[in-house]
Amino acid sequence: MARLANRMSKKAGLPPGTLVHVGLKTDEVVSITVMDYSEGEFQEKRVEKVEECFPFKDKPTVTWINVDGVHQVDIIEKIGKEYDIHPLVLEDILHTDQRPKLEEFENFIFVVLKMLNWDDENEAVQAEQISLLVGPNFVISFQERPGDVFDSIRDRLRQAKGRIRKMGADYLAYSLVDAIVDNYFAVLEKLGDRIELVQEALVSDPTRETLHAIQQLKRELLFLRKSVWPLREVASGFERSESPIVCDATRIYLRDVYDHTIQVIDALETCRDMVSGMLDIYLSSISNKMNEVMKTLTIIATIFIPLTFVAGLYGMNFEFMPELHWRLAYPLVLLVMVVIGIIMLFYFRRKRWL
Repeated sequence: MARLANRMSKKAGLPPGTLVHVGLKTDEVVSITVMDYSEGEFQEKRVEKVEECFPFKDKPTVTWINVDGVHQVDIIEKIGKEYDIHPLVLEDILHTDQRPKLEEFENFIFVVLKMLNWDDENEAVQAEQISLLVGPNFVISFQERPGDVFDSIRDRLRQAKGRIRKMGADYLAYSLVDAIVDNYFAVLEKLGDRIELVQEALVSDPTRETLHAIQQLKRELLFLRKSVWPLREVASGFERSESPIVCDATRIYLRDVYDHTIQVIDALETCRDMVSGMLDIYLSSISNKMNEVMKTLTIIATIFIPLTFVAGLYGMNFEFMPELHWRLAYPLVLLVMVVIGIIMLFYFRRKRWL
């Protein structure tokens, strides 16, 4: 439940715009990389100090500054001061439980997304907040920790593949958003495989562990829904943005991102329906098992009722009971009990109770 609840206690009582990191604590050093490019030029470097990024601000080329780690408030504050970023935007960057959203300002566009990955070890979805500042000639991305889904974009920039080096910062922002959305399909595929395994166990032999697996899937899908559903508004807002930062040539690609977002939502809702149906199947299976057990016990008890009557009748200590002196009385009584049991079993089978 910690992933579903906002950790807002740190900000209680503080004025708006106060820069406080809200998220998982880490001791990792913040890593900053810069890619500066145009159609004919490309430069890539890892900087030790954030001030080394600032000379790229006034260049006519497109600059991508990627910051891995948002726990050092002073770095975020320096970037905000240099690029004239509103304090409330910096506050949202440091607060890593933000809902995906898009906000337009006079000199930049602010985008918040959730980058998802599948953890094979824990069989769970891991989420990381990605914040993007998109300006006329720059994109600044903020990540909670190293590791992302942008390697293919970096390769295209290095090797000048496709049209990314020919387009502006808005196309770079589109590429980053598109990579995040495309990775959702990989996460849903992993979840789909997990759902199939639980379904097989549900059909063959549902156990308490199966119920736990279903509940875990429901939690993962709920967490995934919280990250994916707002993305539709982000993609739609990006496409319809009236900001001069987004050119008409990029809107076509942003419309494609919106279509992918709708596909992800449809796939997510399908998975949720399947898991909800699995829970109903599990409860029905357990109920049927209970009914089978009760039916078996009832049949056994019903068969032994007349036998108990016979045994009780001849177990009474009456003085004048002529059958007690018969030589074949005992085997005859046992035979009568067997015949009664067989007749009742035949009757139950004929009534299709067995």
